[in-house]
Amino acid sequence: MLVTINKKDFDSIVEHAKKNLPEEACGLIAGEDLPDGTRAIRKVYLLENVDHTNEHFSISPKDQLATIKDIRSNGLKPLGNWHSHPESPSRPSEEDKRLANDSNASYLILSLMDSDKPVLNAFHVESADGEKIVRKEELEVLD
Repeated sequence: MLVTINKKDFDSIVEHAKKNLPEEACGLIAGEDLPDGTRAIRKVYLLENVDHTNEHFSISPKDQLATIKDIRSNGLKPLGNWHSHPESPSRPSEEDKRLANDSNASYLILSLMDSDKPVLNAFHVESADGEKIVRKEELEVLD
């Protein structure tokens, strides 16, 4: 699946993630699934990592609910979430895989290992026979 995000939203994620170093930063993504199979991110939500750690993230239920209400009021649909890896590559950790329970979601991970060259990737995670299957999605940043 192709996932698209505009440059402004990509830059917002990077800025929020850098501002929250050394902790992981996180948020939700919303948009639409287009008829051609493209998943178009239309809005990015920059939320607080209530765990305040560099090893994982949690979003408060209150923030999640407020975000879902905003998504619906804008005629969009929830597409998944994003979070940063301050010191590791842009790929799901074992904990990320364990916590990925929505097979319809796209999971975006931003690596800040090289803060001059942040790397954002999108992933799809499914469960099959008790195993988590991770597939990288094609991600395109649009100008």
